[in-house]
Amino acid sequence: MKFKIKSFAFLNYKFLSLQSEKNQEQMSRICQITGKKRMVGNNVSHANNKSKRTFEVNLFKKKFFMPDTGEWITLNVSTRGLKTINKLGIEEAVRRGRKNGLID
Repeated sequence: MKFKIKSFAFLNYKFLSLQSEKNQEQMSRICQITGKKRMVGNNVSHANNKSKRTFEVNLFKKKFFMPDTGEWITLNVSTRGLKTINKLGIEEAVRRGRKNGLID
């Protein structure tokens, strides 16, 4: 017995919902100041067997006050990024991050 579909509205809805799930951006684990991201390496056993593993970045979600605009911004920053902010200042660090395309 064959079924005849008179309306593709349901199929279109399912397709659109799957597309919208795909288009949602995931926050990647990248420092927004230095650009550090995960590295790939090997676990090496005593018998010298190697298996792949990842080295994650030590990221923190921190809020910083921007004195020139009077606003708070939230950044994903690594520990090296925190040291960079302490050295350069938040305005200069954010300016460099925007220049490098790390901050929207």
